[in-house]
Amino acid sequence: MKPTFAWTTRRLLPALALLSLSAAVAPLTRADESPRPPLDWKPCVRVSDDTVGRELDQAGARCAKLTVPLDHSRPGGRTITLALSRLPATDRAHRIGTMVLNSGGPGESTLGMPLQTRAAMKDVARRYDLIGLDPRFVGRSTPLDCGWPIGLWLRSAGTTRARFDHQVAVQRDLAERCARRHADVLPYANTRDTARDIDLVRRVLGERRISFLGYSYGSYLGAVYTQMFPGRTDRVVLDSAGDPHVWGPRATRGSEEEAERALRGWAAWAAERHGAYGLGATPARVLATVNAIVAAAEKRPLRVGRYEVDEQTVPYIVSVGSGDDRPAGRAEFAATVRTLNEAAHRRPADPDPKLNGLLTFILTSEGSPLASPAAAIVCGERAAPRDPDTYWNDIQRSRARHPLFGPLKNNIWPCAFWPNHPREHPTRIGNPTPALIVSATGDTSTTYEGSRAMHRALTGSRLLTLRGVTAHGIYGTYGNACVDAKVNAYLATGALPATNPTCRP
Repeated sequence: MKPTFAWTTRRLLPALALLSLSAAVAPLTRADESPRPPLDWKPCVRVSDDTVGRELDQAGARCAKLTVPLDHSRPGGRTITLALSRLPATDRAHRIGTMVLNSGGPGESTLGMPLQTRAAMKDVARRYDLIGLDPRFVGRSTPLDCGWPIGLWLRSAGTTRARFDHQVAVQRDLAERCARRHADVLPYANTRDTARDIDLVRRVLGERRISFLGYSYGSYLGAVYTQMFPGRTDRVVLDSAGDPHVWGPRATRGSEEEAERALRGWAAWAAERHGAYGLGATPARVLATVNAIVAAAEKRPLRVGRYEVDEQTVPYIVSVGSGDDRPAGRAEFAATVRTLNEAAHRRPADPDPKLNGLLTFILTSEGSPLASPAAAIVCGERAAPRDPDTYWNDIQRSRARHPLFGPLKNNIWPCAFWPNHPREHPTRIGNPTPALIVSATGDTSTTYEGSRAMHRALTGSRLLTLRGVTAHGIYGTYGNACVDAKVNAYLATGALPATNPTCRP
């Protein structure tokens, strides 16, 4: 699978929320129910190498463009377009309704998601129209690309104040590049306007209510929609949901211990396979290998293929790679560490296609079209602290207990220099909407405690817990038959479990 921003950030950007909506903007949530022109559904394929479009067409899906206001408070003003796909229900006699999908990020294209969701839903999928919607400024919707020389802006602060100050300069430059290109639209890249877009999709499809399935950030988006548009949802599944009270520019803080626990779990796995990977015959020795790689990168960047990987990049790669305890994920990360270890010893280190794709995304401008809207959405949610010392002090406090992940999880982002302040307060989630929340106890980004907070905020919800697992994104992706069966039972009947259910590996 080609690494995309969402592939990387699902493990780092939790789906979270913050404050209450001010009375001054509340009227925006009362959507007009007047009829809208129908969508013009066409084949999805656009060019000869359009794999997603071709697979959608082969599955019987069709795609369309929907014009929506850039500013929902000015419906007659400037417009943008949203890209949609629809995989229709085949059992029309027993059709339940329409389900809108979001795969997270923020910034991940969802256009092709109906294909994976149909496979996860099994027979239940025949009773739903599945809608893949690229959110505003994402994928095939009206784009937002800041023209960044690097892709990913998630970095570790490094070991010294001088290296942190370098990060400050980099993040300031990224924000200024975005301001020069998109100052006029950045105020409208946020979750609340995306939720308003979803309600326009509901209207144009002629649905009184919609069902919703969201992963990671998509869970936060779904929760915001239930808050802004009460009574407009039917069946809601929020997978890997985070705490809805802390979503924003500093969303990764507080998950250091989960990241360390996941790394120790992977180290134990790798130690049992020392003969295959040569990383250490005991968990302690495997961890020592990782620490030695970090130390080598602190002295000078590691040469991996055509790339130089420095101490501000290595901790991110470690955090992402160790966050999936499935055998394939652990083997993939072991291969990555083996390559980095070769580079740390100044030996030739050629990355495999997966690592090469990740480094291309992180270190080159190829990641800009994906990372730019993600940053805009995060930074548009609420104002970040502007003083670099705020971040440095938090980094130093966290470093004492978490030397590897503290400087990563507390580092400065471009939000500290974002050109506009959010137009609205983030949504305070608190309502009785029935929903099924799915979470793994070892999730390293939208932590299990965060999902419990979402469960408390949505008082009509149930929390489906997958215990003893390190993973992010469970339903239909992790491969747990118990979770998949419980979610599908809810989607088929609309009846939530009587109590909070638990599944195990």
